[in-house]
Amino acid sequence: MKIRSWISATLLGLSLVVSPVGDAAWAETLRVVKKGTVETLEVPVNRAIVVESEEPFAELSIANAGIADISSLSDRTIYVLGKAPGLTTLTLFDGAGMLLANVRVRVAPDITEFKERLRQILPNEQIEVRTANDGIVLSGTVSGSAKLARALELAERYAPDRVSNLMSVGGVQQVMLKVRFAEMNRSVAKNLSTSLGFGGSDVTAGFNTLNTQGALSNALANNIPIAQANTGAILFGFGAGSTQVRLLLEALETKGLARTLAEPNLSALSGQQATFLAGGEVPIPVPADDGVVAIEYRAFGVEIDFIPRVVDGDLINLELGTAVSSIDTSSDFTINGDSVPSFITRQTSTTIELRDGESFAIAGLIQDDFTDLSNQVPWLGDVPVLGTLFRSAQYQREQSELVIIITAHLVSPTRGETLALPTDRVKPPSEFDLFINGRVARTERAGAGGASEVAKQDFGSSYGYILD
Repeated sequence: MKIRSWISATLLGLSLVVSPVGDAAWAETLRVVKKGTVETLEVPVNRAIVVESEEPFAELSIANAGIADISSLSDRTIYVLGKAPGLTTLTLFDGAGMLLANVRVRVAPDITEFKERLRQILPNEQIEVRTANDGIVLSGTVSGSAKLARALELAERYAPDRVSNLMSVGGVQQVMLKVRFAEMNRSVAKNLSTSLGFGGSDVTAGFNTLNTQGALSNALANNIPIAQANTGAILFGFGAGSTQVRLLLEALETKGLARTLAEPNLSALSGQQATFLAGGEVPIPVPADDGVVAIEYRAFGVEIDFIPRVVDGDLINLELGTAVSSIDTSSDFTINGDSVPSFITRQTSTTIELRDGESFAIAGLIQDDFTDLSNQVPWLGDVPVLGTLFRSAQYQREQSELVIIITAHLVSPTRGETLALPTDRVKPPSEFDLFINGRVARTERAGAGGASEVAKQDFGSSYGYILD
């Protein structure tokens, strides 16, 4: 008996040596089972723990040896090894064959190392780790979707295809996009032409603008020709007997400037798509089956299509597509008698990351068209000095530039009474105000609320937008 006790003690010491060292490790691997108490024993897969019985036992049995394996180190100590995930029962009997205790043995994947790695990689995240059968269950709240993805990726390393995600993303998950479109169009056109006409009893001839009978007849009658379409025209003439000579100088200079501006604001939930269109739709005929013409609508104007993703805290990943289009009436064409419009479209798409309140600009969308044209009478236009009378020159240049400035904000809904509309103070007039006082509207004091304080102000001088 002494030899058996010495062997059991030696095996117990050996099991403690190969197990994790330290007092804390010993406290985790040693469990005491009391007589008649039903307890649950947690054993990691491929790990062993030591169980000590309060009463000496004479016989042991395990319900499912494929889940856990046991061996006795002494009449009070049991060595339990986890083999496969599952739940089984360990039964202890005394020397008289009486039941001492039933112990539930739950074998689950070892997540000790996973918890340590999770604390190292995401130290400030409140993530709870549990086991479920042979898988891992993650719960709690993380501060961003990027950290949620990291936790799931790490869990997949320890339990491939057996990870249950019960985590939620905290913080603000709605993004408001403030977009400013500004497009400038500038055009310059200049035209200078010289025309010469002769008239007499034997010869009648005209060059450039005066090369038609109507224009030449008006010029010889000292009238500006109807054929000319330039802004300014000067007619010089002299005669010698029945011969008349007319010189017509025409000049044109056109300058144009146009500005288009749109400032749409749009909000969307993280990961969801949002679209915006400020413009309209044009019906376009499209051939269908059996020779029938169907109608499709093509949108034009200022378009925005974006998908925001709150990555980490206030870091926003933004997938954006924008377009500015307009109808080009100068290049319409006809199909089966139906006029089909053309469109001038300028669009861009990009994916960037920025923080709450930061902006970025899409610029450099510049179009610069240049046209230079010179017409002359063959040979006569090449004569020095006098050749100017037989030449005309045209110059045209069109420039446009589109700039898009985008600002992203993390936003949360607010109470309706804190918002005010521009129409809150404007009410329909009474009949007395309309017919007697000539007022087309009446104003009332704004209600309570922080935003309505602006609506309470009275403007005694000019206000609004001023365009020079």
